[in-house]
Amino acid sequence: MSVAIVTGASRGLGRALASALAERGWSLVIDARGEAALREVARDLETKTKVVAIPGDVSDDSHRRSLVEAAEQLGGVDLLVNNASVLGPSPQPALRDYPLETFEHVFRVNTIAPLALFQLAAGALARSSGRVVNITSDAAVEGYEGWGGYGSSKAALEQLSNVLAAEHPEMRVYWVDPGDMNTQMQQEAFPGEDTTDRPPPEKSVPALIQIIEGDLPSGRYRTADILRHEVSA
Repeated sequence: MSVAIVTGASRGLGRALASALAERGWSLVIDARGEAALREVARDLETKTKVVAIPGDVSDDSHRRSLVEAAEQLGGVDLLVNNASVLGPSPQPALRDYPLETFEHVFRVNTIAPLALFQLAAGALARSSGRVVNITSDAAVEGYEGWGGYGSSKAALEQLSNVLAAEHPEMRVYWVDPGDMNTQMQQEAFPGEDTTDRPPPEKSVPALIQIIEGDLPSGRYRTADILRHEVSA
């Protein structure tokens, strides 16, 4: 049975992906900062597969170690999904006015934590010829006004992923843009606006499953492109 670590799994894309993996027989180690919400997700997933739910913040080293240790106790690490992210202030300030302490925190969660988790899990991933999926955003490649903190942290994550893919041909490393989704973060990014017209996170999951279980080479992917290709095929 394959084992996956999925961060930020209490809601949104993380929850939707964890549910799909559970349906497909993956054992799961999941985390989120909100303990109550995470426990609720775990209770649902436990009816389908083995689940270890560990509340905590991915920017904390001891928490990251607990995630990897739990996965190894389940049998190893075949998949690492770095989904947990923070937006930063809402509404988002221009870089000229961005609080530097908050800027550093955004990078600790969105960029440094995924690398730190990879470093802890790298040995197990190499043994299983595993896969790493780092969730990114179009804000990593587009210069959107007011998105300097979040966007630059995701741009750094993309280049980090690009280098990891070159350094580790024994595994697959993906950085994936799921597009706009109807999530809490999306609402926080556009305070006062109605964001319910965005597609639900579940719509991106089939493309993520294809990336995780298919034979695509390491690289950057947009779930919309994969889904569009499936429709045209």
